[in-house]
Order: sequence, then C-alpha cells, then structure tokens
Amino acid sequence: METLSRLIDTRAPIAPDTPCGEVAAMFDAEPALTAIAVVEGDAPVGLVYRDVLQGQMRVADLTTRPVRDVMDTAPRVIRADTDASLFVNMLADSPTPVFRTAYVTIDAAGRYAGVGGLTSLLASHRRRQGEARDARAMVDRMAVEIGSHLDGVLAITERLEQQRLTPDAAAFVRAIGDTSRDMGETLRRAIDLHRSAQGQLAFTTAPTRLRDLADAVEARWAARAHEGGSTLLVSYDGDPECGVEVDGERLLQVYDILIENALAAGRGMIEARLTARADGERIRLEGQVRDNAEGQAADRLAWVSAPLSAASLQDHHEMALSVGLALAHRVMRAMGGPLVAEANRGAGLTVGFGLTAAPAQIIAAQDAEPAVAGRAAHILIVDDNATNRMVAEALCDMFECTSEQAVDGVEAVEMARTGRYDLVLMDIKMPRMDGIAATRSIREMTGRPGAVPIVALTANADPADVQTYLAAGMQDVVEKPIKPERLATVLNALLGGEDEGAEAAA
Repeated sequence: METLSRLIDTRAPIAPDTPCGEVAAMFDAEPALTAIAVVEGDAPVGLVYRDVLQGQMRVADLTTRPVRDVMDTAPRVIRADTDASLFVNMLADSPTPVFRTAYVTIDAAGRYAGVGGLTSLLASHRRRQGEARDARAMVDRMAVEIGSHLDGVLAITERLEQQRLTPDAAAFVRAIGDTSRDMGETLRRAIDLHRSAQGQLAFTTAPTRLRDLADAVEARWAARAHEGGSTLLVSYDGDPECGVEVDGERLLQVYDILIENALAAGRGMIEARLTARADGERIRLEGQVRDNAEGQAADRLAWVSAPLSAASLQDHHEMALSVGLALAHRVMRAMGGPLVAEANRGAGLTVGFGLTAAPAQIIAAQDAEPAVAGRAAHILIVDDNATNRMVAEALCDMFECTSEQAVDGVEAVEMARTGRYDLVLMDIKMPRMDGIAATRSIREMTGRPGAVPIVALTANADPADVQTYLAAGMQDVVEKPIKPERLATVLNALLGGEDEGAEAAA
C-alpha cells in the first residue's frame, strides 16, 4: 500500500501573520512550489495557492497584508498514512472546489505533516494503475502458459499409460495425470474468473441437443462419483431431440463445478437434472444438482451463495472449490440464469438455475473421433519447448502421421530445405529466429521446400495476430493448448490435395 506520506512535501509551514509579500517571494524562488501550508501551533489552519495569491496581488497591493487574509481557510486535510488510491476515490466524490489543487496532511495526533499536490497524486495513481494492469496481463499470460504445460504433461502421461509399466509405475503415472488434470482445471477456472471480472469471458453459442448435454454430464462424472463412494443420477426431462442455441461448454462447466462441490461435501446420493419446456417461442431450461450430504447446511449454503467471502479457506482444495463456485455464479449471471442455492428439507443442498434459449435445429451428432483423411504425412514440429513438441508428436501419432522436431526457427529453415516434409507446425515465439522470420525464409525457397504448408502453433490467436501470420506465408493457425479436433480439421484441409500439389511442383 502506498500512503500519502510518500507523496507529500514536508517543508516547514508559515504562520498566519506572515506578510503576503514574503509568501510571494517564496513562490518566486521555487517555481515548482504550488502551495504552502499555514499552521498555528501544530495544527494546519489554511493553505496558500501559488496561482491564487499571484492573481490577487496583480489586482491589489497585498505586500504587507498577513497571509491569513487571503489563505484558504478550509483546505483538504487528510491523514498522511491514508492509502493514496483510497484518497483518489474520495476526491472523485468530494464537493470541494476544483481550484483547490493541493491538500494538507496531518499525523495521528492532528499535527501538520506536509503538503501534497493533486497533479502529482493523480500522476502517481495512474502510474500504479498501469503497473497493476501490466502485472495482471503478465499473470494472465503466465497462467495460460502454465496451463499449456499441464496439458502437455497430461498428453505425456496418456502416452505412458499405453506402455507396459510395472504396477507401481502405472500408479505413479496415474497420480501424475490426476494431479495435472486437477491443477489444469483449477487454473483454467481461475483464468476464466479473472476474465469475467474484466468483462472478457468468452461465450460461444451453438446448436446444442439437451439430451447430449445430460449424457455428457453422466459420462464425465458417474465413474468418478462411484470411486468416491457416491451415486450420481443424471436425468433429462424434455423432448429427446430438443435443441437450443446455447453455450453448451459453459453449461457443462457449471454442472462440473456443482457436481464437484457436491462430491466434496461427503458421500451420498447426487442428482443432476435438466428440464426443457416450451416457453412461447423459446425454450425454458432448468438445471439442478441436489445432494444429501450430512453437515452444517447453513454454513454450506452461505459458502455456496458467496464462495469468495469466506473468512478463511483451510487448504488449496477449498480454494479451488471456491474459485469454481464463483465462476459458476459469473457464468450463469452472464447467461441470464443466476444460480440459486437452498437447503433441502432433509440433508444437503440443491443448487439450480433457470434460463430461456432460442430453439435450434440439430443437424447431426458429431461422435466420431478426429481423424486425418488420406495418406500418412511427414510433419516437421518446430517449438523451443520440449513438452509442446512431445504433445504435438503424440497428436501426429494419433493421426498416423510421422514427425521430426526442430527447436527453433534456424533449425526449422535448415531442415525444411530438404523438402521431405508435407507440413510444418511452427511455434511463433522462439530464440535465435522466431516462427514468422522462419516462415518468410522458407517461403523464399524454390520448389517443394518453399511451398510446404505451414501452420502457426500459438496461444496468441487474436484476429490481428492471425493476419500477421497469414501475411508471413502461413496457411492456418492452431491455438495452444492444441485441441485434437482442431488440428485434425487443419491437417485435413491442408493435406487433402498434397499429392496433386507435389506433382504440380515437380
């Protein structure tokens, strides 16, 4: 906390009977001096402003008059240990005239401490706001990067689980995977919560079959509930083919959070329900998660209703649950159906929501695993991070594509000269040579090497960034962490005509 004591001028004050001519001379001697405090005893009784005094002396001879005749007898007076940001907020609501461009500070006993200028105060406040904004942006970028690494760890553990391992090794791999999965989910929720506070939480509405949504909830949680000693019952009440325009992933995220919270409360029966009814030209959705966990229902109800207001959280698990619940509240408010929690007549809680959505026509369910059509391709993976390279390699293996790796743009350019690659997955930020410079160098080559499709792998995929990548000669962008279905779509689009393109280049 930065207090006003660090921003004030502690120069000696003047007495009320000081002649105005002497005060004017003080201002003339120090052009940067904007105000001088007037003190009687130890207490401030007024403030003299440079501009006001100089203006008065131009229209009247005040040289011998005492400064008490022209001073501001009701200046802003504030404790020197006041938080500077708090004082700025107080000024915004203050009725004090704007011309009072300085303030007087006092200590805890009311004694004069110094004088401060509003211009320097506001400049300091803007600087601190900028530093805080930059720090938040850096934390946000670091959180995204950490999440990408955790996804990489998960991809590696999934590959290890497919190997022949001893029972102990298999248990260790599962523990690593479970821990990484939980940490990654908590981190993603924290990022979403931060973005929602900034009004930047993204929503993507799409036609969603509600029966599929309920099935997804059951598939994600039934086994985990059983392992924890609980029973999960998932039900959908509505037209089996009913579809609505809604962000299904966000609704799933809310169900995940509510079921996770119910499981954390203790063993028992958990019911997750989704109901759909016609409401004029729209569809009314009602969702609930009900548990029968024993315990202090009033305490749980207060926590679920205001998860971030708890006086203390005992461990990281409680903090993770609180972040999740806070995010669920933000998501549902944004979707128009705030969460409502109530204690059951018996044991446990019921947390639910209600919202309306536009009906949607469901064309066809997409249940197939992502796949790359056509012949197997040989892909160059370029990334300075070993984990990211291993994730990309695992996905290439999944799509029955072979791959080689380069650690930076310099290596990528040299390897691309051989012309043996069907496609290049190119990271953007790398030492020695970044992905954009490497792409431009490859595009300067002739024949097959210079025509190889290049796909950007990056966490920075804003429209302006994408235009930069395309202008450099890349064909498409795949965001990190890499989603298999997205990579499959891009590979299918760029490798479908590879044979014909190779013949034309020859």
